[in-house]
Amino acid sequence: MRYAIGVEYDGTAFKGWQRLSQPGEPGPPTLQSALETALSRVADRPVDTVCAGRTDAGVHARCQVVHFDSDAERSPRAWVLGSMGHLPPDIAVRWCQPVADDFSARFSAHARRYRYRILNRSVRPALHRQYLSWERRPLDAAAMHRAAQALVGERDFSSFRTVHCQAPHARRNLQEISVARDGDEVVVDVQANAFLHHMVRNIVGSLLEVGAGERPEAWVGELLDARDRTLAGPTARAAGLLFIGPLYESRWGLPGEVTR
Repeated sequence: MRYAIGVEYDGTAFKGWQRLSQPGEPGPPTLQSALETALSRVADRPVDTVCAGRTDAGVHARCQVVHFDSDAERSPRAWVLGSMGHLPPDIAVRWCQPVADDFSARFSAHARRYRYRILNRSVRPALHRQYLSWERRPLDAAAMHRAAQALVGERDFSSFRTVHCQAPHARRNLQEISVARDGDEVVVDVQANAFLHHMVRNIVGSLLEVGAGERPEAWVGELLDARDRTLAGPTARAAGLLFIGPLYESRWGLPGEVTR
C-alpha cells in the first residue's frame, strides 16, 4: 500500500534532505535517512521514501509531503505515532493517509511554495536566528517586489541556479512572487512548478541588492535575460528559507494545506 505523510522539520542540524547512505548506516545526518530509519522501525522492514522537493542543508519545512510503499499492516495513526517515537525532536510527522498507487509526492505536485524571511535592522538577531536571515542595510521592500515581477512566467533561470545543479534544463514556471515588509522583517513568498538548486536563495540574494539601492529595479530582469550566474547577486543564507509545501489536485484527497 502507498501512503502519503506530511513532515515538518527544522533543518539546522541536517546536511539537507537527500539520503547519503542507506538507512541505519553511518553517514552525515540527513532528513531522509532519519525519516526512513524511523519508518523502517515501524514497518519492521526497510522503507524508501520520495519527497515533493529536496531541501538544502539548513533549510526548514512546514509541510514536506513524502510518499512510501509498505505491506506492513499499520493504521495511519500507527505510522504517525510510531515514527514520532523514533525521530529526533527537530522532525515531526504531522499526518499520514493512504493514497492511490499512482500518486507521487514529486511528480503529482503542481506547485511548490517557499518563504524567505529577512530581519532588516542594524543589530543581528538573538531569538529565532536559525529561522531568519539578517540584513543590516535598510531595504526597500516595495522596490524588491516590483523588481521580482520580471521573474514571473515560464523562464530560463540559468542566472539563478548553482553550478552544482543537476537539473537537465533551467526552464521553470515561476507562478507568483511577492516581497512585503512586516515590521522589522522583509518576507519573500515564491511559488513555482519546481525549483532549481539554490534558485530561491539566489533570487533573494539579487533582490537584496535592489532593496539596498545597490542596483536598479530593472537589473533583475536583465539578469534573467543574461542567463549567467556570475552576474547575479550572492546566494542568500539558508537559515531564512522555509519550504511551505507543495500543492496537489483535489482528486488525491490530501489535507487542505497541500491542495490547490
